[in-house]
Amino acid sequence: MTVRFRGRSTTHPQVGKRLELECLTPKEDSGAFWIRQDKDGSLHFIVFISSLSRTTFNGNEKTSTRFEASKDGKFYRLVVKSFMLQDEGNYFCLMNSNQVLYFSPGQPAFFPVTTTAAPTTPAPATQRGITEKDPCPRTPDTETSKEKETNFFCDIFIWVPLSGACLLLLLALAVTITLCQRTRRRRCRCKRPANGKPNAKASMPSRHV
Repeated sequence: MTVRFRGRSTTHPQVGKRLELECLTPKEDSGAFWIRQDKDGSLHFIVFISSLSRTTFNGNEKTSTRFEASKDGKFYRLVVKSFMLQDEGNYFCLMNSNQVLYFSPGQPAFFPVTTTAAPTTPAPATQRGITEKDPCPRTPDTETSKEKETNFFCDIFIWVPLSGACLLLLLALAVTITLCQRTRRRRCRCKRPANGKPNAKASMPSRHV
């Protein structure tokens, strides 16, 4: 069993157009089923065509508003009247012979995939040999320069007094150290005891007669 598009030039369905498929079976008196497998893998019964060319569509209906079915010798044909997105899938032909089910290979019926070309971006000006000038020349940021000047003056007003205060502290420290050394020397100048002995009374000079 084989399934194919009836028109040899047909490669894929077109929106709103008829799509004709045919199934070739090895026997003429067995009848055939048409089944569609959707993108999710679910199977959908379409029609059963008997060996006497009688059709039974889904819901036990003899006719269908979406499909047509017929038999011509060993060919069992199916027509999708207006192919839409819901009709996409793999179409199979199934035959029951001597209580054995035979499946044909599936015939894919999907719309062609349209690919959009990526937008081309122009090459940089340097690669094209063109030097582009900035149409809007930029001026220095006045606010930034003012802020820098303000910071500079603030630094002067802060660091100059601090430097003077540090210098004064150093001078005061030097003067304090000098005065302390002089005072210590004065305190150390004490009277020594007579004869070099402590607590000894001074001897009176002897008178010679």
